[in-house]
Amino acid sequence: MKSIPMVKILLFVSLLIGLFTFSIVNTQTASANEHRQQENFNKVYKIAKKQLGKKYVYGSTGPKSFDCSGFVKYVYKHGVGKNLPRTAQSQYKSSKKVSKHHLKPGDLVFFGGNKRSIYHVGMYIGKGKMIDSQNRGVVRENVKAPWWHAVGYSRIMK
Repeated sequence: MKSIPMVKILLFVSLLIGLFTFSIVNTQTASANEHRQQENFNKVYKIAKKQLGKKYVYGSTGPKSFDCSGFVKYVYKHGVGKNLPRTAQSQYKSSKKVSKHHLKPGDLVFFGGNKRSIYHVGMYIGKGKMIDSQNRGVVRENVKAPWWHAVGYSRIMK
């Protein structure tokens, strides 16, 4: 039986150690990112909850009243200092898209006829719910509702 040269064994062991180390570092980075995203969501959600019950006014960006995109713009600006575009359509265009299946609290949900005719936006808060400003004012409601047609999802916070 032939023996394996020591150099090959050392290379193989080094490769295994490198892969293991990369896996640990990668897991720690992902965990830190998730923690930061959760902290940012908590900040934005705190601001959003304070707006519950405020009235809807088309074109309004707060703080006494909001339209849908004005509400989202306001909570991100005051929650995490993120400045978003003014309209729901432009917020969708300028943000990182995610799939419905990868939706996380703090992501935005866009509604309309299609992705080129977005007329509403809300902030996803988990468990199928969002906070948005609509004709009843700033409310918590289900993302899935007969009066909304979700056409896109995006992530504002990294």
